[in-house]
Amino acid sequence: MFTQQIGRNARHVGQVARRLGRTGPVRGYATPASSGGGFRRATSIALAGLTFSTVGAAGTWYTMQQSGMGFYSDEDSLKRFVPSDDEARMVEDTINNHPLVAELRANPKLTESRPHMKMPVSYRSHTLTGGALAGEGKMVVPPYVWLEDGGKSIVCISYVGEDLCGHPGIVHGGFLATMLDEGLARCCFGALPHNIAVTANLNVDYRKPTPAGSFLVLRATTTKVDGRKAWVKGHMEQLADPGETPEVLTEATGLFISPKYAAMMPKIT
Repeated sequence: MFTQQIGRNARHVGQVARRLGRTGPVRGYATPASSGGGFRRATSIALAGLTFSTVGAAGTWYTMQQSGMGFYSDEDSLKRFVPSDDEARMVEDTINNHPLVAELRANPKLTESRPHMKMPVSYRSHTLTGGALAGEGKMVVPPYVWLEDGGKSIVCISYVGEDLCGHPGIVHGGFLATMLDEGLARCCFGALPHNIAVTANLNVDYRKPTPAGSFLVLRATTTKVDGRKAWVKGHMEQLADPGETPEVLTEATGLFISPKYAAMMPKIT
């Protein structure tokens, strides 16, 4: 994707610079050696390459936005999904009529959105949870997210169908890890430069099997921030009926880092 291409371009420029720095300039026998010539040449090429890479990335993103392919606002994301079958309508109704959702919507410190619906279709179709794992029998509807300002905490409510299993009737642990990875990362975006981060490490503890066909609640909190690094802890639980204690299914901790090229990355918050 766009961000991966930026990273590849930057790494390629660095590799070229290092090779040129090692070999030095090509010169004839009658030409005196120039002190530091190889380094200056390598640096010039590296800077030129990085400049064109940056301009190209920025130009691509600007073109996407001008073509109506930019990301949608939080408010718009809540209007863009239209359920197309009975299962999706059931899931939407269940979530929107649950007391927890009413409580979250009444909290002025939280901002509600549906992150997958903030993405243009051309972008979303190439994502894992918004594309390949979305649809009938899988992630039937786009998850709802409530974020606390400043990257302090997150609550995410989703539904997992019958077709994302490892063992029959049990949601695949890798899928749960993916959800935790995305949820914990999104939690801390607002606490980091440029509101974006990549995963440095993720530790997951599976407490109980997660039944397929479940409504799930992900909760996470940013526990520490140090420059471009943020530490987050969280868990997934079943959406409990009023008066019942939620059952914790998985727990996780993670370290997330805002990359040096974050200013050029699309904002997916």
